[in-house]
Amino acid sequence: MEHREPPGHLAPHIPAQEWQRAQATGQPVVIVVHQPERAGIPWRRLAVPFAIAGAAVLGVWGLVAVLAWLLDIAAHTATVIAGAAGPIGIGGITLKLARAK
Repeated sequence: MEHREPPGHLAPHIPAQEWQRAQATGQPVVIVVHQPERAGIPWRRLAVPFAIAGAAVLGVWGLVAVLAWLLDIAAHTATVIAGAAGPIGIGGITLKLARAK
């Protein structure tokens, strides 16, 4: 049967003599654990700024697309209103807002 460690972080083994001496004298037990430096690129540290920048770019492009769509709708609305109104005259000067088809 294969020996496996339980999940989670475990403290390193403290020799019994050291533990008993610390208990008898009241000295604190100091455990120093050296973590090995991870090799390679820290992907999470790189991915978060790119994700934020990508979301900002998509948001700006979405805003530009909606504004262009609104301007298109406004232009069509103005054309329909101008076509329905016919020529507008003030004091003998008439202005034709849209061409007749």
